[in-house]
Amino acid sequence: MTKSEPRIYSDAENAAMQQKAKDHLWMHFARQSVMETGGGVPIITKGEGHHIWDSRGKKYIDGLSGLFVVNAGHGRTRLAEVAKKQAEELAFFPIWSYAHPNAIDLADRLADYAPGDLNRVFFSTGGGEAVETAFKLAKYYWKLQGRPTKHKVISRNVAYHGTPQGALAITGIPAMKEMFEPVTPGGFRVPNTNFYRADEMAPGLGLGDDLETFGLWAANRIEEMIQFEGPETVAAVFLEPVQNSGGCFPPPPGYFKRVREICDKYDVLLVADEVITAFGRIGNMFASTTFGIEPDMITCAKGMTSGYSPIGATIVSEKIYEPFKHGDTAFYHGYTFAGHPVSSAVALANLDIFEEEKLNENVRENSPIFRAELEKLLDLPIVGDVRGEGYFFGIELVKDKATKETFNDEESERLLRGFLSKALFDAGLYCRADDRGDPVVQLAPPLTIGPSEIREIGQILNEVLTEASNHL
Repeated sequence: MTKSEPRIYSDAENAAMQQKAKDHLWMHFARQSVMETGGGVPIITKGEGHHIWDSRGKKYIDGLSGLFVVNAGHGRTRLAEVAKKQAEELAFFPIWSYAHPNAIDLADRLADYAPGDLNRVFFSTGGGEAVETAFKLAKYYWKLQGRPTKHKVISRNVAYHGTPQGALAITGIPAMKEMFEPVTPGGFRVPNTNFYRADEMAPGLGLGDDLETFGLWAANRIEEMIQFEGPETVAAVFLEPVQNSGGCFPPPPGYFKRVREICDKYDVLLVADEVITAFGRIGNMFASTTFGIEPDMITCAKGMTSGYSPIGATIVSEKIYEPFKHGDTAFYHGYTFAGHPVSSAVALANLDIFEEEKLNENVRENSPIFRAELEKLLDLPIVGDVRGEGYFFGIELVKDKATKETFNDEESERLLRGFLSKALFDAGLYCRADDRGDPVVQLAPPLTIGPSEIREIGQILNEVLTEASNHL
């Protein structure tokens, strides 16, 4: 880890950066009004371990690994040096009919980590592109099988799968799509696995008392949708092992086994979207291994390099790859920077760190401690549910714990954006307050942290959420 002191920018320097940001920087998934009429945007200048610093020198816990990305922690000099060495040797070359050693070695390594016969690796530069690749490949695969009408895809309510037009069709958040409609056709939605809301999702069935029965009910809605749309029109089902958007929904026992049975019954491909859950977030290189999922494809990105250089991948089974082994069949799809030499070199070194420092084992050992610390928050009147797996947890906030009543849009706006996001950050914790489903606080810290850091996170959350309860 680097040990240099963070640079503290003067008031004049901060003002100049804020002005340039206001004049020219268009932030992602953000309201530009924060810079236009608000107090400006936080400017992060340094990271080391599980901490980040802003331009005024204030220190924060990175409780979100940047954006579910910096799994091995900030300030890894080793990864920076690997990138420098590779850039000096071969800064760029495409994998369009050519190859280079790092892409070859990384593909081999990912295939070794992946479950089953997922042996073929198609690189991209990020998660959305990996999902886009899987969507296009699923449709093309069925055309090559002489079944061109299989082009629809099924995903879950409130699930996020990316922003490209194809990936956006799979995303199950209407508010993120309405301004871009018409989006790519063919996306259909089924219930997610939010057990906390089971009785609302299936009123009268009493599923909120039985996790396994609820999981089978949710899985069977996939079969219902396939039957409704017609098996000869459905190409694939896209599911995150632990759904991110909505607040960390783990799979109930038996859920993915039943989904696999349904996919096999109707000749539908199963895609595990592991853009977030891969590379240690749940305690294994792939969460598919953790939960015994047998997918036909895995999409991954983020933690593959711990964010030190961009990369993504779609890992494909031998069944799907088989038609491309013969004759003149080619997958006319790709990205200029996919399998980039520098990114591939960084990924290999990052995965070495995972193995040498036993980061997966650290997650598995400390996840119960993390859960127990967060479950203390259930004593607060505003906290309705704590859920998640590994180092990936969500805290659902409610208006009334007895009835599980959630906040309306105006109240959620006031609670999350008007108070919580800033209050948590001011208290020294960077995490996510999200209302794409019901209001949640999400945590996904670097995989390097242990019990003392977990307690520190818990203390900050307790103080701020207590204040939020009083604030309401």
